[in-house]
Amino acid sequence: MKKFDAQPSIHLNLTRRHFLGAMVAVGAASVAPAAGAFGQQSVTLNPDIAQAIADHFSSIKTMKGGFLQIGPRGDQLSGSFFIQRPGKLRFNYDPPSRMRVICDGNNVQVINDQTHTNNMYQLSKTPLSLLLANKIDLSADMVRNVEAQPDLTKITLGNRTVFGDATIAMIFDSKTYDLRQWTVIDPQGKTTDVIVNNVKTNVSFDDSVFRIDYSGTNR
Repeated sequence: MKKFDAQPSIHLNLTRRHFLGAMVAVGAASVAPAAGAFGQQSVTLNPDIAQAIADHFSSIKTMKGGFLQIGPRGDQLSGSFFIQRPGKLRFNYDPPSRMRVICDGNNVQVINDQTHTNNMYQLSKTPLSLLLANKIDLSADMVRNVEAQPDLTKITLGNRTVFGDATIAMIFDSKTYDLRQWTVIDPQGKTTDVIVNNVKTNVSFDDSVFRIDYSGTNR
């Protein structure tokens, strides 16, 4: 299990590939990364229970909160997120980082004011499309594995995107079905953990939260 300091260090040289991979991670608890808890003691979960967990997550149409991101080299970034299904998302990084990501239902805009870059990607070609759909269907080909322990359940999804064959492991509380963590594994096997905090659900957002400025972007 990875550990993180109370005062996170800030790593600003995050690539767009790792950034979008990390941004598929949102949830509803503030805990240390739990992915390392799975191993030989895990068992295959009943498909009906696994789908019930996925349905619980899909039923949360709006949420906002804070996040702590732990990168492959232990680098840490924090910020706030906003989500509205289907297809809308915004992540704002805390200073001194000057990064943010906005998804308006069709495209994903990645902005870094420090490097003066502004890039656009089709939502359907990023891992975010797995997270922002109205429903997560575990009967689909994207399901790679489902494991269970008494306290935690891990559902692993995979999809070939513009960023390669990305794998996303969602870790839920086995009793409440609440999401605790996302772990993203890129095609090189590098992992990014995202833990969230102060989550509120069933909230309302102004349309401007998810509005993309299409001028001056690189597609």
